[in-house]
Amino acid sequence: MAADQTQIAQQFIEAIPHAKELGMQYTEVKDGFAAMTMPYDERFVGDPQTGVIHGGAVFSLLDTTCGAAVMSHPKMKGHPATIDLRIDYMRPATPGQAIRTRATCYRMTRSVAFVRAEALDDNDEHPVASAAGTFTVGGN
Repeated sequence: MAADQTQIAQQFIEAIPHAKELGMQYTEVKDGFAAMTMPYDERFVGDPQTGVIHGGAVFSLLDTTCGAAVMSHPKMKGHPATIDLRIDYMRPATPGQAIRTRATCYRMTRSVAFVRAEALDDNDEHPVASAAGTFTVGGN
């Protein structure tokens, strides 16, 4: 996607109430790939004693990033919808750090798109979570 398409994608996110509330922002969107970030916010802490962001916020960011990767795929027509999304949480996100996600739509059939993604904080060596999902394709 070109720079203007990234801007359009960001406007789309701002129109989704929960994505806007979570502070999600695109950092890159191009042919079948999307990257996003979500700043640390104490409102979304799941355990006040540790300061770790709730897994639901991480899930939402991964789902949105995966959907954006599908939307940006050259063969995509219509609007994707999540069919299935599996998240493997590998470790808690580091309190105080933004969460970054990146997703790739690696295969698209006539009716289903397949996506892989990961969530990271400042530590690129040890992801916070990984995801694998399927999304609808076509004239929804």
